[in-house]
Amino acid sequence: MLFTTSTFALLFLPITLIGFFVIGRLAHSGAAAWLLLASLVFYGYWMPEFTLLLVASIAANFHVGLRIQQARTRSSAAARRWMIFGIALDLGLLAYFKYAHFFVGNLEALLGAHWDIGQIILPIGISFYTFTQIAFLVDAYQGKVGEARWIHYGLFVTYFPHLIAGPVLHHAQMMPQFADRAVYRFQMANFAGGMFIFAMGLFKKIVLADGVAPYADAVFDPVGQGAVTSPSEAWLAAVAYTLQLYFDFSGYSDMAIGLSWMFNIRLPFNFNSPYRATSISEFWRRWHITLSNFLRDYLYVPLGGNRSGAARRYLNLSVTMLLGGLWHGASWTFVFWGGLHGLYLMINHGFRAMVGAERSTALERSRVFRAFGWGLTMLSVVVAWVFFRATSFAGAWSMLTAMAGAGASADAGLQLWNAGLKPATGLVWCAVLGVLVVALPNSNDIGTHVLRVLRRDEAKRYVVCGFATTAAALLVLINTARDSVSAFIYFNF
Repeated sequence: MLFTTSTFALLFLPITLIGFFVIGRLAHSGAAAWLLLASLVFYGYWMPEFTLLLVASIAANFHVGLRIQQARTRSSAAARRWMIFGIALDLGLLAYFKYAHFFVGNLEALLGAHWDIGQIILPIGISFYTFTQIAFLVDAYQGKVGEARWIHYGLFVTYFPHLIAGPVLHHAQMMPQFADRAVYRFQMANFAGGMFIFAMGLFKKIVLADGVAPYADAVFDPVGQGAVTSPSEAWLAAVAYTLQLYFDFSGYSDMAIGLSWMFNIRLPFNFNSPYRATSISEFWRRWHITLSNFLRDYLYVPLGGNRSGAARRYLNLSVTMLLGGLWHGASWTFVFWGGLHGLYLMINHGFRAMVGAERSTALERSRVFRAFGWGLTMLSVVVAWVFFRATSFAGAWSMLTAMAGAGASADAGLQLWNAGLKPATGLVWCAVLGVLVVALPNSNDIGTHVLRVLRRDEAKRYVVCGFATTAAALLVLINTARDSVSAFIYFNF
């Protein structure tokens, strides 16, 4: 079920909200169970055949987590064995559903063999709920988990605003909230603020992301099938996709945060104006923050982090980013995208080590250096996004070749024309969206400010709520009137 559909906005959301707060007046555990059930319905509406898999995964991980906590009091070795078992189970499911065809296909190409493993459908959200539960098991082994109520654990994993496309949640962020009595009492300020952020996210997705998307699709898709494009078209498509991806994913994150505020629940922010970053390290501190934190805490640091010298640090960065790329999709283009960002990070850290911490800090105070750093960072990010968007290396290479001004033919530059699109209009789209991501306050700051105002001024709550609800309804109506409804890009991961 998509947040942008009338089914969600007119049926699922109001029924879930009313049920949550009505039941919450009688029994907090009943309200949590209601929200858990609603989240399963939300997931099952899209892929009912995999709801049982999700429930089984939750039950297995909760059981293993309890065994880890119990074993810690007797034997750390036994607790470690339970943790390894649980992680292996999670990764095994992920490997089968997401990577089986990828691994088998590569083995077939290497060995010249052929194995028919049948059709395997990727369950939506499996990457997100797998990482969420792996973090829970590791924290249980480290003694950081105190929650033992299965309803809260099940809700922590299935909570519908984050279930399909993130953010990647940490149990310490969520479970204490489900145990807070105040969560189950309706609060108009939170509801109005949540509706405001939800409407903002809808606007990002329906108007901005979907509006600029045709200028990326019209070039990437035919080039991926062997067509030739011009440098101007290739650059326009690459920048359009860069902006589409930002507004698509940040729009989803805003909607998830806004929906959670309506339920008096706080989700972690997942974006902090990443296209303002002046270095690739800063970009990853701002882009998909919860995934970056997960990769750092549960992969990079356990590998050794930066504790064993520069060479080992760069190796750990490479492995982390390669696996981060593979997490996004079962394709070598995603692996290469991750490896490319790993290379960027190694160059970035190598430069800082070469000039020294003091000199590096001084350079970062220079406006000229920061402007140069921003330009280089954005160029690097745009180039990497080409591999992220392309469906093959051939398609990515054709795009990059065109962007470099080479390989054009007499019929190049007709892809936008073939799609009935005007390059000038695409340039306006990219220019306007570029100003929005670089110059305006981000939605985190806007939402925090609005919520603070609404908590002080009761009268403004109803004005903001009415305005946001009307805007959200109009946006959903616009989306419903379209020929087709586009899913969020990160649903594929």
